[in-house]
Amino acid sequence: MTPVSAEPLDAIIVGAGFSGLYMLHRLRTLGLSARVFEAGSAVGGTWFWNRYPGARCDIESLEYSYSFSEDLTREWRWSERYASQAEILRYLNHVADRFDLRRNIELNTRVTSAVFDENAGTWTVRTDRLPPTPARFCIMATGCLSVPKTPEYPGLETFRGNCYHTSTWPHDPVEFTGQSVGVIGTGSSGIQSIPMIARQAARLYVFQRTPSFSVPARNGPLSSATIDDWNANGPAYREKARNSALGINHVDPADRSSLATPDDERRRAYEERWDRGGFSLLGTFNDLLVNPAANETAADFVRSKIREIVRDPAVAGKLAPKQYPIGAKRMCVDTDYYATFNRDNVTLVDLMETPIQAITPAGLRTSDREYALDSIVFATGFDAMTGALSRIDIRGRGGISLKEKWAAGPRTYLGLATAGFPNLFTVTGPGSPSVLSNMVLSIEQHVEWIAACMASLKRSRIATIEATPEAESAWVEHVNEVANYTIFPLANSWYVGANVPGKPRVFMPYIGGVAAYRQKCDEVASGNYAGFALSAACAAGAM
Repeated sequence: MTPVSAEPLDAIIVGAGFSGLYMLHRLRTLGLSARVFEAGSAVGGTWFWNRYPGARCDIESLEYSYSFSEDLTREWRWSERYASQAEILRYLNHVADRFDLRRNIELNTRVTSAVFDENAGTWTVRTDRLPPTPARFCIMATGCLSVPKTPEYPGLETFRGNCYHTSTWPHDPVEFTGQSVGVIGTGSSGIQSIPMIARQAARLYVFQRTPSFSVPARNGPLSSATIDDWNANGPAYREKARNSALGINHVDPADRSSLATPDDERRRAYEERWDRGGFSLLGTFNDLLVNPAANETAADFVRSKIREIVRDPAVAGKLAPKQYPIGAKRMCVDTDYYATFNRDNVTLVDLMETPIQAITPAGLRTSDREYALDSIVFATGFDAMTGALSRIDIRGRGGISLKEKWAAGPRTYLGLATAGFPNLFTVTGPGSPSVLSNMVLSIEQHVEWIAACMASLKRSRIATIEATPEAESAWVEHVNEVANYTIFPLANSWYVGANVPGKPRVFMPYIGGVAAYRQKCDEVASGNYAGFALSAACAAGAM
């Protein structure tokens, strides 16, 4: 534990997941002082909280890992193609121990406010248990999917059974044997947990709000040959990913059009990607994310696969999305999801046909009937991208709050900073590739940029750095312009905040690709932080 001191730290970091751990390590390597405040009782961020049955990453484990240390890469052996929550959490704890990070991390410490003092040029961060702490920089490593979307069904408080949310799952095992269970939601966490719960529960009702496109993971143990190849060629694979659109090697985008490919050849190409598994399906052709007609060929292929797997044609029809293009909502990666609906103990309830009216003491009532339930699992998603930041009272120049500034939607420069909030950085914030990329790769790029910026400012004795309103507006316009060239705005997704009532409909991530984004960030830094206002030099002894 770092002793509390009135002398400002170089940085306070909020969050101890992938972002916060690497940010701390990077700053300490540069000789800068930092503390991490983490609300949880252990490190891990997303992977500490999300412990639901079947929870695992949808990026292959060899790529969903840090690249900053070759020694770390070689000494950690991943067991599966797609790592489980438990394995990722063990990895992050190993990182915390290996790099001696825990001594600068305050656990069980929820940040409640961060206020910028214009006279002192510092942030004062308040928590729910520690004295106010001053720092020159405040770095929000709070994650993109860290605030659960709270269920808002009438009568919830009357339910006599057990309620669970996938993102705040109990640390002790949950037993569903012999129970009648309802799962509400069929996004990623629902699709991962439903097959697992179905194997245990006596009866499972899946309450589907909107169907999701899902592709098979083809998960399995990693062979020694695969690991040896990664150890030998990992740096080259990492560099290839950094210079790609999504930061993922195995997507392997093809340089050909779906619409220009004969039907039988196109089908064979989709079959090959389906058999390969994972997000590679979206790389089958180069026009799937920009041309709705091309996209429909991929969507129709997945619908045909659902009809092949699910024996009941009526159920298959309800599971097959028709309301939006494939990929416009986060595509899911599953193990036996569609096949689960062939089980005798599983019933699909289409909430578009029969909406939920209330939670009752004994279960759940739709417009059609009441379902008796012993337990309800809410797989209802997150207040994505901005939720964690809006929960903290963040105030910049003139006392303006970030929540007020973002009332009509988040505004950032590069997803890193926002005008009016000097020395405040967001790791993978709105306006960066973040959730449309390999998150760990994007986290590393942000952390390294922020750390290099702080070191440069210290060498130059610069007090503050702040995004200019002009640069911010230009970037927001660019983010939306690029998005409008794609199929992404055609879905009511959490990418635009559509899952949270009253949240502004703004496309939040940057879809221009991690390679183009990295180049832009590098140009900004090499151009003496173009688009940022740098203050006068610090007084003697500062920074």
